[in-house]
Amino acid sequence: MASNTTATNTLQGQHALVTGGGRGIGRAVTEHLLQAGAKVTVLGRKLLDEAALLALAGSPEAAQRLHAVAADVADEAAVAAAFASARQRFGGLDILVNNAGQALSAPVLKTDYALWQQMLAVNLSGAWLCSQQALPDMLEKKAGRIINVASTAALRGYAYVSAYCAAKHGVLGLTRALALELATKGITVNAVCPGYTETDLLADSVANIVAKTGRSPEQARADLAAGNPQKRLIQPAEVASAVLWLCQPSAGSVTGQALSVSGGEVM
Repeated sequence: MASNTTATNTLQGQHALVTGGGRGIGRAVTEHLLQAGAKVTVLGRKLLDEAALLALAGSPEAAQRLHAVAADVADEAAVAAAFASARQRFGGLDILVNNAGQALSAPVLKTDYALWQQMLAVNLSGAWLCSQQALPDMLEKKAGRIINVASTAALRGYAYVSAYCAAKHGVLGLTRALALELATKGITVNAVCPGYTETDLLADSVANIVAKTGRSPEQARADLAAGNPQKRLIQPAEVASAVLWLCQPSAGSVTGQALSVSGGEVM
């Protein structure tokens, strides 16, 4: 479960949906939201079974406030069905955390059209489709929070991930456009932009560096951490804490923002 510093019961009765909520940053976000009293629907490519849900919830009580649905976030029909299941279980959405993402690297001339489209579909189109599904509930309630887990790649460029950077820049553009469109509707839309974070995605990046350069895993991790002025990797719970803050009533005047959680890499 999330740390004891997480606010408790501040989101009592609210329904949050977290894409990619079963591992990495998404798992930490789910834990934080549960500890804050929310009901949480976890959306992933694979459906979590009861044992996995109980392990994620941390207690039988919290497991009663946890629901799992399966969908590819880039599949419009599957997303619609998943949101319908979420509403049937816990009612309309109050909070949407668009966390599902994928990062594949290649030099620009080896980035084929399929890879380009895949990065846009998972990282950008998925956030758009899920936002469209959540917004009718929020507009009816005249309140809501949409938080897009972007990346420092939404704020700067990185070599060898042109498709991923383009998609994450698109996520930030979507964030700002929706924030303006919904500014008078009681709905805030923000992006959280982590630097290199200790997740399965980072483990894949380390393995890729090792395979292509012959460096050791320790060297690869140090190279990734070097861009952070604090010379360390970000922890998922740190990103989740930023997401949780943006969900609070006290963050109601914060919208259209890109919150960098990167040790000062972007400022």
